[in-house]
Amino acid sequence: MSDKDREKQVKSQYKARKKLIRAQQKEQKRQLKLEYKEEKQGRGTKRQRLEKAYFRQKVDSSGKVYDGSGEIRWDKLDNAAHLFPAIAGEGLSNVYRISVYLDEDILPDVLREALDIVLPKFPVFNCRLRQGMFWYYFEENGKEIPPVVEENTYPCQYIEENRNRNYLFRVSYYKKRINLEAFHVLTDGTGALYFLKELTYQYLRLVHPDLGERLGDGLSSETSLNMEDSFVKNYKKSSFSRGYQSFRAYILKGSMFPTGKMGVLHGHMPVEEVKQAAKQYDATVNEYMVSLFAWCIYQSYLKGMPSKHPVSVAVPVNLRPYFQSVTAKNFFVMVTAVFRPEKEGQTFAEVIGAVKQSLREQETKEHLETVLSYNVTGEQIMFLRTIPLIFKNPGLRGIYNLHAKANTTTVTNLGQITVDPEYREYVRRFDALLSRSRGQNLKMTMSTYEGTLSATITSVMRDVELQRAFYRCLASEGISVTLDSNGVYYE
Repeated sequence: MSDKDREKQVKSQYKARKKLIRAQQKEQKRQLKLEYKEEKQGRGTKRQRLEKAYFRQKVDSSGKVYDGSGEIRWDKLDNAAHLFPAIAGEGLSNVYRISVYLDEDILPDVLREALDIVLPKFPVFNCRLRQGMFWYYFEENGKEIPPVVEENTYPCQYIEENRNRNYLFRVSYYKKRINLEAFHVLTDGTGALYFLKELTYQYLRLVHPDLGERLGDGLSSETSLNMEDSFVKNYKKSSFSRGYQSFRAYILKGSMFPTGKMGVLHGHMPVEEVKQAAKQYDATVNEYMVSLFAWCIYQSYLKGMPSKHPVSVAVPVNLRPYFQSVTAKNFFVMVTAVFRPEKEGQTFAEVIGAVKQSLREQETKEHLETVLSYNVTGEQIMFLRTIPLIFKNPGLRGIYNLHAKANTTTVTNLGQITVDPEYREYVRRFDALLSRSRGQNLKMTMSTYEGTLSATITSVMRDVELQRAFYRCLASEGISVTLDSNGVYYE
């Protein structure tokens, strides 16, 4: 069967399925209207009663999204999320992207249907942000799914709620790629991967009906819908002593793109070759890649000269394995890999030695628990909790700005990504992008899928000297690297 015939067949099946679903929904709504017309009890207007009936209907069809009472569910923000609404804006979107590449071009109508099926199952994403007296909070979003569009702008743009049906994420596509962009207030990379993989699975089941017949529409056993605030559960009351050091780091500067524009360079390489290179320095893949990135900053920007400000790389640490958590909300803290250029011509061996030492001292459960407890203690102090949000937001922004220049860049590693065996033949790779933050104009993300490590550098600076140096260093270490980009640097 040719590609055109296959697409025609899928579209025909999709239209038939959609027609059936609409007929079923129409009948359900008719029955609900009759039921509530006869119901003499219950609060609120007719419109409110119908909305409650609609919410009950979603409980029956998808489960665990609404509480079954018809009341709109609300939830607190986790500890890491409190900062993001206070500092987000056009220039600092706090939006990240995770993408999956399939072996076939994306059919947009089918992707929309897949999102319509999957979204009600994920309370973490099926919500909007509300402003209370003392804190922001989440409320269920009963609106139609956000628009699914072909990608037509730069990645990680600020999400304007009023233009996105009050949702805090967006789904787009381009050729064979599905993009999930999320405001960090919702969840971290692990939680976003749960959602993106389930969206992809559902899409593939719709495109390939044999998969749907065989597997059904249930969630994968690897997916978690847990809504626990693992920060609060695992912290220990502290005296509010600082759990980390803060100092001014070396800042990357240069000619900048206009606000919103971002350059992207992907480097793909065999993970086994990276492991072999790291083994020569008795380092993990993460330690090796962070060290190489810091070394290239030292070479490209400092030209191998001393600096009174250290090269400091922020490294997010997923806390789930340390505290046996399966939460779908944010659960991470930041550690810092620090290299101090104290003399001219320091070697890569010196850099990786410093990075390994700083990371290994911090990536212990005891230290991570200290940082976690420090962060949560500030939230739990009664005096701080009772400060109205109108005054709290400027305070949060002030604290953020005070510490914004404590890191040169961020390197995050999503680790080994797997998909269920039934879908592997359709999935080619994953990658991730980070938006800029104050003082950090260039960042890198990593992920590994099916033996290939993808290292992606995002930057709002026009110069590509650092990117060029980094990928060349990898090649000089005997690692085969293939590159692709979003084309910004060729304009």
